[in-house]
Amino acid sequence: MVNIFLSKKTVFLVFLLSFFNAVCAKSIQLSKEASVSVITCGVGNESYSLFGHTAIRIKDAVNFVDAVYNYGAFDFNTPNFVPKFAKGDLQYFAVVNRYSDFINQYSYENRSVDEQELQIPLTLKQQLFENLNNSLASGGSHYTYKFIDKNCTSMVVDIINKTLGETVITKKTDTELTYRSILYPYFDHHFYEKLGTSIIFGSKVDAMGTKLFLPLELQKSLKLIQYKNQALAPKNQTLLHFEESHPSSWWNNIYSYLIALGLLVIWNKKRVHYVYFATMGLLGLFFLFMGFYSNHLELANNYNVLLFNPTLLILCFFYATKNRAWTYKLSLFNLCLSLIYLVVLINKAHLLIVLPLLLTSAYFLIQLALKNKKPIPIII
Repeated sequence: MVNIFLSKKTVFLVFLLSFFNAVCAKSIQLSKEASVSVITCGVGNESYSLFGHTAIRIKDAVNFVDAVYNYGAFDFNTPNFVPKFAKGDLQYFAVVNRYSDFINQYSYENRSVDEQELQIPLTLKQQLFENLNNSLASGGSHYTYKFIDKNCTSMVVDIINKTLGETVITKKTDTELTYRSILYPYFDHHFYEKLGTSIIFGSKVDAMGTKLFLPLELQKSLKLIQYKNQALAPKNQTLLHFEESHPSSWWNNIYSYLIALGLLVIWNKKRVHYVYFATMGLLGLFFLFMGFYSNHLELANNYNVLLFNPTLLILCFFYATKNRAWTYKLSLFNLCLSLIYLVVLINKAHLLIVLPLLLTSAYFLIQLALKNKKPIPIII
């Protein structure tokens, strides 16, 4: 799922070279020595490389072909790039690289690369080769990126299944886990990225993870798939191997998160309540906006707004204007929503990471409710 950032001039050059290569490749008939394989690249420490990458390699020494087809490129200089990415209509496309250039890049990044050769007849190897080149030459390799439904892995699966004439490649492992549970370990050692995705993703990622959308998931499934009564990709060859290294950060970890919340609780001043509830409310508005605005279905139906509730902004207003009745009512209202949120969250992967925020909110809301509760008159 790695992304290749390309400038406008580079995009033009890539298109030109890809088109030229595709046109030239149409006349090539692969020899019996030809092989086709799925390339799986290991995870990296940059945000764009946290999930790894998938590509297809076509190799034929007789015809001097050794190319890697990569569906993870986009133009960083696309007009309105950030709004398009947020809305979910940013266009991705395929590029073809020489294998030597491709492997050198991953060697430079210290990322492992594995290869699984597909055991298919020469006619289907030729057909896949032609499908890839026709896709490049016609612009059919362009697609609108979707985090789960359409990415570098799913595009590779689609074109191979199209070549085989049936849905051969399907997910064989971890189908009993939700997408959220599958994604969660990829953010280890990247705490705030894990927290951010936990609270911005909605109910779609809590569905069972039946689709192949991650490179390592495809790699595991390929080992188990049968085609024409034989293993489709029985062997895994390691082309590059690096031990995983994880970045150390004094702030991007759970300790800074807990310390920050602890300091807020200890400080516990009126201005702290304002800032905390205003921040939570604004985040809730942002989540609601993205749920309606974005075409990324992963952001829709975000039940995390039960905690990050926009009504907290109204609570801040009544608290500031010393309207005790409505401050009390909204405090109780948000406490009820927090309780509902806890029930919803009980079986979710991100329960523990969000729990400190939930407890902090509950503590502040209880304080506000008690301070602004109308006293009961005592008649003597």
